[in-house]
Amino acid sequence: MKLASLKSGRDGVLVVVSSDLTRYCAAGNIAPTMQAALDNWAQVAPRLQALYIDVEHQAVPCGRFHEREAASPLPRAYQWADGSAYINHVELVRKARGAEVPDSFYHDPLIYQGGSDDFLSPRDPIPLGNPAWGCDMEGEIACITDDVAMGTSPADAASHIKLLMLANDVSLRGLIPGELAKGFGFFQSKPASSFSPVAITPDELGDAWQDSLIHLPLMVDYNGAPFGRANAGQDATFNLAQLVSHAAKTRNLGAGAIIGSGTVSNKGEDGGAGKPVSQGGRGYSCIAEIRMIETIAGGSAQTPFMKAGDTVAIDMHDANGHSIFGRIEQQVSAV
Repeated sequence: MKLASLKSGRDGVLVVVSSDLTRYCAAGNIAPTMQAALDNWAQVAPRLQALYIDVEHQAVPCGRFHEREAASPLPRAYQWADGSAYINHVELVRKARGAEVPDSFYHDPLIYQGGSDDFLSPRDPIPLGNPAWGCDMEGEIACITDDVAMGTSPADAASHIKLLMLANDVSLRGLIPGELAKGFGFFQSKPASSFSPVAITPDELGDAWQDSLIHLPLMVDYNGAPFGRANAGQDATFNLAQLVSHAAKTRNLGAGAIIGSGTVSNKGEDGGAGKPVSQGGRGYSCIAEIRMIETIAGGSAQTPFMKAGDTVAIDMHDANGHSIFGRIEQQVSAV
């Protein structure tokens, strides 16, 4: 099934959305918000699924679904932790500055705890206080869990992935080096993220959902042109279940926890750095990656980070070319 939160107050109003993203039916008689549904998922999900079937068959009154009216599926959350499943991205960043990737990165996932009290809606502008901060998009996959007990294994963690969505994990690259140099991790360099208009249950993906990965291209457009087409099912060192398990190693995860994949990144056909889409490659899901490739090839980065007026769009299509999650569309706005 497909669910969304229409903008209303702090936490939105839960609605069930048709598979083609054209219609919705309010689900307030089942659960008023997405978080309320996740808090009681075992009891609520079958009722939401029944409503979804009715929406599909147009057996209940529906309204027209407009993606611009949707907040992020969870407008705020108790937990947002972002991993780095695609180590190709880390390899490029490290290589550009002449550093080796520690062996532990290949068997012990990277993860940081982000701010979850204020997510941007999928059509909200990205506020930028200073162009020198180096604003960048990061196209990712994210999952939402129910309650996950401390110590849950990767095999068991897969069953706790209840919903999937796309993410734009906004990063301020100019602030990252100074923060990491303090040895205490990201904070100011990771402002509010945004998520796709719709969250879906994994079964909606059919065969494209395998081994806790989505085996489809993540489509990232920058200023109206194709920028990234990396396949989210390829070159992943860790899958989402492994990231969920890692996040729960020393703590319980509460229902509604969001775990991100990190920037989706593919190697080139020769096993090296990938090529831009304009050159027949799969491109990149963030600007930092192409800057690293430029640095490796020519000694300096040429592609600038985002500035006011620049736009980013993130989407994913099914085999028939239809949007699965709806489209993140954002413009950088000076504040």
